[in-house]
Amino acid sequence: MPELPDVTVYIERLRALVVGHPLRELDVRNVFVLRSVSPVAADFAGRHVTGIRRMGKRIVIGFDGDLFAVIHLMIAGRLRWRPSGKKSPGKISLAAFVFDTGTLFLTEAGSTRRASIHLVAGEAGLAPFERGGLELFGSTIAQFAERLRSENHTLKRALTDPRLFSGIGNAYSDEILHRARLSPLLLTSKLDEEQVARLYDATLVTLREWTDRLRAAVADGFPEEVTAFHDEMAVHGRFGQPCPVCGSPVQRIRYATNETNYCARCQTGGRLLADRAMSRLLKQDWPRSIDELD
Repeated sequence: MPELPDVTVYIERLRALVVGHPLRELDVRNVFVLRSVSPVAADFAGRHVTGIRRMGKRIVIGFDGDLFAVIHLMIAGRLRWRPSGKKSPGKISLAAFVFDTGTLFLTEAGSTRRASIHLVAGEAGLAPFERGGLELFGSTIAQFAERLRSENHTLKRALTDPRLFSGIGNAYSDEILHRARLSPLLLTSKLDEEQVARLYDATLVTLREWTDRLRAAVADGFPEEVTAFHDEMAVHGRFGQPCPVCGSPVQRIRYATNETNYCARCQTGGRLLADRAMSRLLKQDWPRSIDELD
């Protein structure tokens, strides 16, 4: 799922491409992508884009007349920009925002339709999409600590809870926790002040660093290869590969369709965290430390 760095770069490039331009047509190509009934897509034709902003992981495109299109990419949704006259992305296209200069396509790979567009009128119409998560940039360590300790969760769950923090998902939470040298299963109630400070710094540095990397990679183009997996990542999506800090193999905890990646030496004092499925299967044969794997 595109997270804060990815969404930020989408927004920056869209601002350069469409702000101030009139929308010729909003072409909804898959009825399931549109999750609202009023206003309708035809109401947006001819209206100029007045601004684009982020709400958590959502992208909000504002139009004159106080109308908004709220796009949530979910897991497999992506945005594609095609200059006028260029070929469309084809069957994976769910909707098209057609401008004189080009077309913004919302696409989604696979058969599960989770990406969505909501069309709303007025700022009040945006209220249901505001989850209340703290915006990290511009926040203080005191604000961060207050949110972190407001509920007793594992660090992984706390960082990815949109009611607590804005824009962080599975991928960047792994990277943040590795940089902070903290276990994903450490409870927020157990953190001392030094650990909170490490986590705060790691959060800001990781999100800023990856935003800068993605921005530099896109330059004056448009993000076409948005993914949660990058070779430069320390642990996310790198199960079994060496940790860039200590060289130990990256470990994982699998649950449902997601997994958490971490380094046992750097984050858990060498202890292997129990993967529910495998630890149940192996029982007493489940290794307790990274040394047992060597």
